Formats: sequence, C-alpha cells, structure tokens
Amino acid sequence: MTAHLPNSLTIARIVAVPLLIAVFYLPAPAANWVALAVFVAASLTDLVDGWLARRWEQQSDFGKVLDPIADKLLVAAALFMLAAFDRLSIPSIVAAIAILGREILVSGLREFLAGRASLPVTALAKWKTGVQMTAIGFLLVGPAAPWGVPAQLIGEIGLWIAAVLTLVTGWDYLRRGLEFMRAKPGAGAAQ
Repeated sequence: MTAHLPNSLTIARIVAVPLLIAVFYLPAPAANWVALAVFVAASLTDLVDGWLARRWEQQSDFGKVLDPIADKLLVAAALFMLAAFDRLSIPSIVAAIAILGREILVSGLREFLAGRASLPVTALAKWKTGVQMTAIGFLLVGPAAPWGVPAQLIGEIGLWIAAVLTLVTGWDYLRRGLEFMRAKPGAGAAQ
C-alpha cells in the first residue's frame, strides 16, 4: 500500500483542483471556509508526498514530473477563481500574473533542459511557495475572516511578497538555465 503513496498524494492534489473550483459556487461564507480547507489539505499533500518519497526512497520520474504540475494547477486554479469572483484587486491580479508567468517559464525551462541539466528547487523557491500558499489561504477566507482579521489585506500583501520572491527565483532559474544552454554539449550535465 505504501509503495505508491507519494504519487497517490500528488494525484490527490490534482483531483482536489476541480473540487476547489466547485466550492467557489457554494454560498458565502461557507464557500470561503470550505475552499480554505480544500486548499490547505491539497497544499499539505505537497509537503508530505516529497518527504515520503525521499524517506522511503521512492522517488520516481513520474513523481518528479507530476509534482510540479500538481502544484501549478492548484495555485493557478485558486488564483483564477479568486480573480473570476472579483476577490482580487487589480494590483493583486498583476502579482498573480507574475506568479503564473514565472511558473510557466520555469516549467518550460525544465522541460527544455530535461535530460541535459537539472534545475533543483532552491531554498528561496521553497520560501516563495510557503509565502504564496499562505497568502492564497488568507485570500480564500477573505471577508469571512472572524474577529475583524483583515484577511484580504494580509493575503494581498503576502501575494505581492510571493510575487517579488517569484521574480527573484524566476530570474535565478532563467540565469542558470541560460548558462546550461550556452555550455558546450555534455558540459552542463546534471548538477
């Protein structure tokens, strides 16, 4: 049963995406809280699947490819739905576009370099993901936050911090990718 648990968790994150989208159509404030619950549960699978795969030595090519796709689908769905339901300000939509643009760039770069070079996840990129997921969580709760907590404001500030980290890490990945591309064949093998 545990032989495929890391990949099963990654697949569960993908399956959570349509559920997250559907939850937006529930009446508020239930929609806000259920969306947060689905998003947090799916986000936690991202932490657990990689940890289990490394701990149980079950890393696979399938998981290496599918894990970042699952992450991007979850983040993109949350940001698109927040924008579609007018739950993001125009400046925050700009931050969301920067985040999604970087994700597409890095995915394309990794695909292009597949088999020739490796672009491992950096510590700063992990922080970016943490800030991004936290910000999206606050945005999902938004106006349903209790006790006057300014969840929308906290989420939008967090989204901008994530966008800045996104641009920094995106530039780093692009710079490293370009170095591999400029290197002679075989010189830029996996790092």
